[in-house]
Amino acid sequence: MDAAPDVDARPTPVDVAIGLTQFQVAERIAAGKTNAFTADSSRSVWNIVSANVFTLFNAIVGGCFLILLVLGRWQDALFGLAAFANAIIGCVQEFRAKAKLDRLALLNAPRARVRRDGQELEVAPADVVLDDILILRAGDQVPADALVLGGRALQIDESMLTGESDAVDKNHGDEALSGSVVVAGEGDAQVTRVGADSYANKFADEAKRFSMISSELRTSIDRVLKWVGWGIGPIGLLVLNAQMMVAGGWVQAWESGTWVQAVVNTIASLTAMIPLGLVLVTSIAFAVGAAKLAGRQVLVNELPAVEGLARIDVICLDKTGTLTGGEIAFDGSHPLARSASGWERTLAWYGAAPDANATARCLREPFPMTDPPPARAYIPFSSARKWSAVAFADANGTWVLGAPEMVFGDAASDGAGELGRTVTELASTGRRTLVLAHSDVALTDADVEAELLPSDLVPAIVLTFREQVRPDAAHTLAYFKAQGVGVRIISGDNPRTVAAIAREVGLDVVTGYDARKLPDVDAELGEILEANTVFGRVTPEQKKRMVVALQGRGHTVAMTGDGVNDALAIKTADIGIAMNSGAAATKAVARLVLLDGQFSHLPDVVAEGRQVIANIERVSMLFLTKTAYATGLAVLFGVLVLEFPFLPRQLSITDGLTIGIPAFFLALMPNSQRYVPGFLKRSLSFAIPAGAIIAVALTLYTLGAMSLGVDEAQLRTGSTIILAVVGIWVLTVLSRPINRYKALVIGAMFIALVVIFTIPLSTEFFQLVDPGEECAYLVAVVTVVTIGAIEVVRFFHRRFVARSLAAWAANGRVAVDTPDQAVAAASAEPTDASRK
Repeated sequence: MDAAPDVDARPTPVDVAIGLTQFQVAERIAAGKTNAFTADSSRSVWNIVSANVFTLFNAIVGGCFLILLVLGRWQDALFGLAAFANAIIGCVQEFRAKAKLDRLALLNAPRARVRRDGQELEVAPADVVLDDILILRAGDQVPADALVLGGRALQIDESMLTGESDAVDKNHGDEALSGSVVVAGEGDAQVTRVGADSYANKFADEAKRFSMISSELRTSIDRVLKWVGWGIGPIGLLVLNAQMMVAGGWVQAWESGTWVQAVVNTIASLTAMIPLGLVLVTSIAFAVGAAKLAGRQVLVNELPAVEGLARIDVICLDKTGTLTGGEIAFDGSHPLARSASGWERTLAWYGAAPDANATARCLREPFPMTDPPPARAYIPFSSARKWSAVAFADANGTWVLGAPEMVFGDAASDGAGELGRTVTELASTGRRTLVLAHSDVALTDADVEAELLPSDLVPAIVLTFREQVRPDAAHTLAYFKAQGVGVRIISGDNPRTVAAIAREVGLDVVTGYDARKLPDVDAELGEILEANTVFGRVTPEQKKRMVVALQGRGHTVAMTGDGVNDALAIKTADIGIAMNSGAAATKAVARLVLLDGQFSHLPDVVAEGRQVIANIERVSMLFLTKTAYATGLAVLFGVLVLEFPFLPRQLSITDGLTIGIPAFFLALMPNSQRYVPGFLKRSLSFAIPAGAIIAVALTLYTLGAMSLGVDEAQLRTGSTIILAVVGIWVLTVLSRPINRYKALVIGAMFIALVVIFTIPLSTEFFQLVDPGEECAYLVAVVTVVTIGAIEVVRFFHRRFVARSLAAWAANGRVAVDTPDQAVAAASAEPTDASRK
């Protein structure tokens, strides 16, 4: 798919003036030769549901939830609500994004103009059939691949397909590709390929083969869940056996019915191992970030895309429609010494001409005309010969407007002459140049027929044009440069033109690299991408290869674009960004869609992603600490054959008030810390030793309480108190330094714990009792010692993280502004936002 496909099938001869008959149309519909093609304007319902519902997390939690319901212990099945809420949040957010994209696709759906039975009809693009005669006019979108049969000054913009921003002349026998737009002239064309066989739809179909976005947060959480999933089987059997033995053995437990409590205890130990709330809080953080971005006109197709842009270190930008608005703007006029009078009127006529192309239409504002003079002879502009000529009925001679080198040949680049010197100086800035010349020789009918330039042409004025650069492009690129993000500008345009646009938006580049010289080996391609910033004449397949090559060198890559030709690269990239003005296929595969096309929103996306990543790293230590101590408890109690010291509902107290609820608030706090890979390693470096200490402490407490002869309810109450108080302390340690907001959250959680342990209704539901004097002393001693050990773990953890950040800084992958600042920030409190 490097270039447009050739017309390999001969169309059925059809009278252009009549078109297909109704009978012929019906035949083709019956044979399935219609343009019907369901191009995904967004992710399918099944894809969204399966991604959010059918997960390992939901399978484990759902299985435990159903077992408890079957056993009639719904009070202990409250943890199932977390899995339900997580799936609902993910599905709702992505359904909203899908609905918005589908509405946009419906509103922007074009109509097709065909000739049937000698009459001109407007039909839906899907109703076009093979061999239909299309009537193409300026502003029309070509609905299917077609062969041009004739026309007048027909020009088609194929930038959405090829990336080439110049309009292409279409003459008899040329192909008009589906998805391209008629920008000037008119013509007739016969449909040669329909539906999934058309050029544009092949892009959309190939783009759909790719996988979902890569997310470090989601991947890391899934890795933890996979570890837990592998351990749940053997650990579950170990715990279940211990609980059965405590109940008197398998046979006695089954006969007496105490096996039910043994199963409940086992589920309590297993569900405690799963970081239930971490998945939920991450989904909420993504959803809140997506909602905030929607208010800034950024549509999030997949929730983890909120994180994605904060992780990138290279962003690839398609010039047309991204850095530029895709439109040509008049830059200035540069009269020459021998300029003839009347050139202003001539330029006004060209701008007002009915078949004016995009470049000529730029002349309407600087050279307005209300009463254009009649043209006695006229040769329309052609992108092949790149000039146009006109002779007016009320004036002598002929005017020619065109590319300098096509009108004056080598003289246009000869610095010795005035024309060559002027054109060379202006072209060196990357601006497009046209020359308006005059000849005293009249344009004859023979000249028009043969499309010949008149003789004795004298250059009158040089005109310059430039693509309209988006006003927010320079500021946004400066932001990415300041953040250490590499920029690659890739386009189907001339490398020199692309380089000029790059310089205009603040990039320090001398020239662009011609992609036609790119090697076929990805390793060599990667080296060239590292050494160059601007690339021109890039094909759609090369865009995808460039993304893959950068990823192969360890980069996290973002790709922006708006054309169908960008779809493959956007989907391949780690984070794909589409403009709302772009093709439906491109928006469907993109992770983010800029609804108002404002490039300046990308820093907002980065800020939201940073907040999500940094805050989830902080709260993940809470959840993973719980997973660590729950796993340790399950193994210790299974090996020592001890009854598990909690009911599932009692664990809901500590899960909710020391982890889940405060984590929700902490995850939404402002945080501008830069992204540093490896958050799971940093989180586990605290969670595993802290969890091991808590597990050992609860095991020693249980053995001590049993030696004191306390009953089962008192033992469970004491365990719950220890875990609640230590959990509040872990929350406090990870929240340092404490500000008003954090103090309010921690204080509220502590008050809620006091209420739960004192209100009769809650104590009855959670089966909490007075642990007794001796047990209370034991609870106090174990709690104080455990808190002290947690402080020691945090002390060494902070220094471990500081060394990790210092290593990143030393390797040039700086997480904050300088290596020294990285070490200082990490040593203070690496995941806290309050210092920012």
